Amino acid sequence: MTEQPTKTASTAFSYTAEDEERRRGVRRMKVTATALLVLVAVIYSLATWAKSSGVTGWPGYVAAAAEAGMVGALADWFAVTALFRRPMGLPIPHTAIIPTKKDQLGESLGRFVGENFLSGEVVRTRLHALNVASRLGDWLSSPAHVDRVTQELSTALRGALTVLRDADVQAVVGEAITRRAESAEVSGPLGKTLTRVVEDGAHHRAVDLVCARAHDWLVLHADSVMDAVQGGAPGWTPRFVDRKVGDRVYRELLRFVTEMRDMPTHPARGALDRFLRDFAQDLQSDTDTRTRVETLKTTLLHRPEIQDIIASAWSSVRAMIMSAAEDERSELRVRARASLLSLGARLSTDRELQRKTEGWLEDAAAYLVTTYRKELTSLITETVASWDAMETSRKIEAHIGRDLQFIRINGTVVGALAGLAIYTISHSLSG
Repeated sequence: MTEQPTKTASTAFSYTAEDEERRRGVRRMKVTATALLVLVAVIYSLATWAKSSGVTGWPGYVAAAAEAGMVGALADWFAVTALFRRPMGLPIPHTAIIPTKKDQLGESLGRFVGENFLSGEVVRTRLHALNVASRLGDWLSSPAHVDRVTQELSTALRGALTVLRDADVQAVVGEAITRRAESAEVSGPLGKTLTRVVEDGAHHRAVDLVCARAHDWLVLHADSVMDAVQGGAPGWTPRFVDRKVGDRVYRELLRFVTEMRDMPTHPARGALDRFLRDFAQDLQSDTDTRTRVETLKTTLLHRPEIQDIIASAWSSVRAMIMSAAEDERSELRVRARASLLSLGARLSTDRELQRKTEGWLEDAAAYLVTTYRKELTSLITETVASWDAMETSRKIEAHIGRDLQFIRINGTVVGALAGLAIYTISHSLSG
């Protein structure tokens, strides 16, 4: 009947069907080793019977060989069995070594791995011998490999963006932008920028646009302007006077705007330039102006409309990145592919870059293993400690028990040969 796997506390260490198949192989080898022991016992019995019956010569040699073979077989049976359980169930000291010493074995294994595999020098030596940078460069020099990398990177990027919750990211982005904007003073940089704009005359186009739009608006809304002027006149003035005044104000205003639009050297334009220069200077040096600008900045940042714009920026960026990652011909993937190919070519030929890259990798790996060696080795010791003792013994026996049965067979054969040799030498010396 097939033995059912035993459940353990650690699901990662389960007794599998493959283990059961190995265990059947161990049982077959046990039968073979035991059969050999029974064989030499029968041979010993026959040889002893023949010797006691008066047969001389060979029975003594055969009996000595068989006797020593039985001793060797029993001794090795005891040694092999003592690794996994108590022989014949007897509480003999220093038996059932694996079940009783499991935790100590785990600690010893952890220390061994830490001292011999997780040392900075070992990692550096191993990585240096691998020539990682050169191999990576050769691998990345292949367009097919680069296409595979960019495909995997785009898949990972899309997956990460899908997992991220928009509300959480928007909150983080909004807080980060707001905090950064609040901590950074804008009046000084704004004043420097405005100074350069005025010196270069870059604002003239904006003035031209405003004047043109103002002229067009006045032409289209002449009645509205005159009505506004008339509406502000005193009630005791005659109506025809109000119309005359409104018409005159409108015509003067239209003339002023038209001249300002058509004359680059108009005095109002010069006055505007001087105002902008003075304002730019105040933004950089006048404390009161700077304070007012910073207060206005803070007020605007906390406006719900501004916060909504900042939060919605993530949605736009996310959609743009997702679209670029999905499209093989997007600028993002084209540039990523070109950069990887360029990196591969440089890593393949540039010795200095190879040296630097390998140095970075070695430093990073050495830092990781030296800094987190205790955590890495504790993974071994804690994992072994979580295993069930008897299940651990069964699993290990399933993996190495077949080879251990050969020790019993070899012990029988070697013991027999040793016994034969000892008997032969003793008989020769006594004769």
